[in-house]
Amino acid sequence: MKTASKSASELRAAALIALLALGTAGVRGESLWTPSSGSRGMFADRKASRSGDILTIVVIESVAATNTQSKSATRKSTIEDAVSQFMFSVAASKLGTHNGELPATNITGKGDYSGGGQTVNNQSLSSRAAVLVTDVMPNGNLVIEGMRVVTFSGETQYIVLHGLVRPDDIAADNTILSSNIADARVEFVAEGALTDAQKRGWLSKLYEKLRPF
Repeated sequence: MKTASKSASELRAAALIALLALGTAGVRGESLWTPSSGSRGMFADRKASRSGDILTIVVIESVAATNTQSKSATRKSTIEDAVSQFMFSVAASKLGTHNGELPATNITGKGDYSGGGQTVNNQSLSSRAAVLVTDVMPNGNLVIEGMRVVTFSGETQYIVLHGLVRPDDIAADNTILSSNIADARVEFVAEGALTDAQKRGWLSKLYEKLRPF
């Protein structure tokens, strides 16, 4: 009896192992974050590093230029000409004389010009704008490009950003200063009634070009 009971137990154990083996066949473990899924790991770096990532640019730009010019010119010319004798002496002949004097010429001309001008241009721009990583270069540098449009009270402001970013210059909060962008192109364009009012009219520009003084 003991032998039969032992054989039955062994058969049941073998059958259970066979069922477990069949149930687990073809099953494999996979990570929740796979490279093909495009998802980042739970503890992955959140800084922009791939094409399609978004990077925040902290724009701090200032331009100060002063140009001073001065010009002066002086011109003087003198012409002197006189006839001392015309065929005969004045005492011998009065020919060509007036009140006993032969013709003479004395012309003196003088011109002075001085002019000067000064241009002072001080501009500053401070803003933040999010741009898109459009490409990753072989050396790891990121090509970024983006535009921000803000409309307020009828005035529209455009900020266009383009350049190359080194990943080491990106801060932990996924921002970078505009001064750290290589080959940077930062364009700030404003449109609206207020901007138009600050521009000189075409008649004023024409007069400035044609005025003689």
